[in-house]
Amino acid sequence: MRIVGEIVSEEELYIDGELEGSLELRNHLTIGPNSQIVANVKATEVVVFGSVRGNVEALNRISLRAGATMIGDIKTAGIIIDDGAYFKGGIDISRTDTPKA
Repeated sequence: MRIVGEIVSEEELYIDGELEGSLELRNHLTIGPNSQIVANVKATEVVVFGSVRGNVEALNRISLRAGATMIGDIKTAGIIIDDGAYFKGGIDISRTDTPKA
């Protein structure tokens, strides 16, 4: 399956195909091993097994699993990069809560 356009959803989503455009979820996103994503992505948590070319913003955490390819910048509170995953880009670690003075 190939999707071209913008996806906005409140539901958890598993993608294992091609997507070109943008993707915004208020839930968990899993990018399957057969996926080819060319999009900017925003979600609560992102797990990548396939290929992503674009910037990814994950509120809680992004996980790049073995065999994943990620080219783009990441903004998240936590990150996991497994051995065998490829990443090229910048990482901005954000705070989940504000520090007390």
